[in-house]
Amino acid sequence: MEFSHPGPIMTVRRAKDRGHANYGWLDTRHTFSFADYFDPDHTGFRGLRVINEDRVRPGAGFETHGHRDMEILSYVLEGAIAHKDSMGHTETLHPGEVQRMTAGTGVLHSEFNPSTTDPLHFYQIWIVPDQTGLKPEYEQKAFPEGERLGRLRLVVSPDGTDGSLRIHADARMYVALLVPGGHVTYDLAPDRHAWVQVARGSVTLDQETLSAGDGAALTGGGSHPIAAHERSELLLFDLA
Repeated sequence: MEFSHPGPIMTVRRAKDRGHANYGWLDTRHTFSFADYFDPDHTGFRGLRVINEDRVRPGAGFETHGHRDMEILSYVLEGAIAHKDSMGHTETLHPGEVQRMTAGTGVLHSEFNPSTTDPLHFYQIWIVPDQTGLKPEYEQKAFPEGERLGRLRLVVSPDGTDGSLRIHADARMYVALLVPGGHVTYDLAPDRHAWVQVARGSVTLDQETLSAGDGAALTGGGSHPIAAHERSELLLFDLA
């Protein structure tokens, strides 16, 4: 007996339906269950466990805290992050830079907005590693606007392809900046899955309009065109 392939399937997660918490110093939106927000229907997608959109007021931030056995990515949209960790790193992360931290056997870190006047707006992403007990690692890299403009720029991969940061998981992260009318197409393998997160602006993915904060899960392979209605910024994750 032969079974036909179901073909591409898209499931949209609207910005307004995300979890939300406002602590005064932090205004945060959770695509998936996180901290005090729990939704049994949205606990992650494949290896993706956290997509948080965080806005941090000037001079505030996350005090020193610990993580284990998670791949943690940060991508800044506006402002800057002052990072310190128990591995001895003291770094500052700016727009267009990607931070990758392997929590592994355990790491302590803090993330602050160093500005006294400007807010910080960034995405925090957690991906489940392919093994536990890894040695903690830290890495960051700038990807200039010219590398992200009008294309899906690979910024994270399992093998560091094309100058990307190396992650301990079968996952790839791309970022793209699109001008009004600009477009890109992503060809998804039949045995892979993808998550598209619109960070800014508004785009059409296949036939669906997605605005800032919206996300969409893609399964079943296929060629997926993305066209911008305005200047837009998006993140795309290719997952096992």
